[in-house]
Amino acid sequence: MSGQELAAAHKIPTHEGVRRAMAKIADILPKTPLLPLEVDSVTIWCKAEMLQPIGAFKIRGAWHRLSDLNEEERARGVVGVSSGNHAQGVAWAAKKLGIAATIVMPSNAPRMKLEATKALGADVVLYDRATQSRDEIAAVLIAKSGATLVHAFGDPWVIEGQGTAGIEITEQLKGFGLSGPDMIISCCGGGGLASGLALACPDADIAIVEPEGWDDIIRSLDAGKILPVKDLNHPTYCDALQTPQTYPVNFDILQSRVSQGVSVTTDEVATAMRVVFEKLHLVVEPGGAVALAAVLAGKIQPKNVTAITLSGGNVDRDVFVKLLAQAA
Repeated sequence: MSGQELAAAHKIPTHEGVRRAMAKIADILPKTPLLPLEVDSVTIWCKAEMLQPIGAFKIRGAWHRLSDLNEEERARGVVGVSSGNHAQGVAWAAKKLGIAATIVMPSNAPRMKLEATKALGADVVLYDRATQSRDEIAAVLIAKSGATLVHAFGDPWVIEGQGTAGIEITEQLKGFGLSGPDMIISCCGGGGLASGLALACPDADIAIVEPEGWDDIIRSLDAGKILPVKDLNHPTYCDALQTPQTYPVNFDILQSRVSQGVSVTTDEVATAMRVVFEKLHLVVEPGGAVALAAVLAGKIQPKNVTAITLSGGNVDRDVFVKLLAQAA
């Protein structure tokens, strides 16, 4: 295990760490909007993270992680693993800080995510999602270069950075004269965002939503131990949430904080994407729409002051058009 991996293993993400990340992020990024949406006569508050410079919340954790590297670490570069949104976050932060970045991405990642990551200056190494381990490929790259691993969800700095969305939600609700949130419903892949939100908002009820067939964290919480995805070939449009299994650092937080978890179908995701397009006039990718999909499908009942994450908007045009038509 490298020195960086040891540091990550021994760092514990905290609420104070989220606050420190928030101070750093506030210096470079404006708050994303918190938009009201009426669902069955109840107002839910939608955190529009697709309006980040890279189109997703992943910029938060990437900036917190990379900006904490010392000069020696920056000189050796960073390696990330991602289907696309974290890839862009790492690439964006690396470019701004003058750090070389290599991202291990699945060969079937959405075209726009691959192209956007390369356009930001990162080197991309492709792998087969069903037959190869992205973590093993990243480990080989790190062994050769001494680069720092910036994991998409199993990194304490990344978790703290993602949690800054929760700090913003709390402050924005206060600006509307509301206390809370009483509940946050989070899109969930590896659990980095949900873990960070749990740390940021210790009094909020945390609910997670995963795509059908990729519900490993829900199953893990039910079992009391980390379980992998049953079928890595299970078809889904939610590429951003296709993680083989969560990490202990995420599981330890979620196990004590998640009150409920549900999975949603492709049809339910398509309906949520259409509602966001028609009611909020925004584009959300399939993986970024699962939290709203659970509410619209009646699978999670919102509380008095409920916030949900619309966590990304990086979707290929053809897929977006197809799913909106499917929801008609």
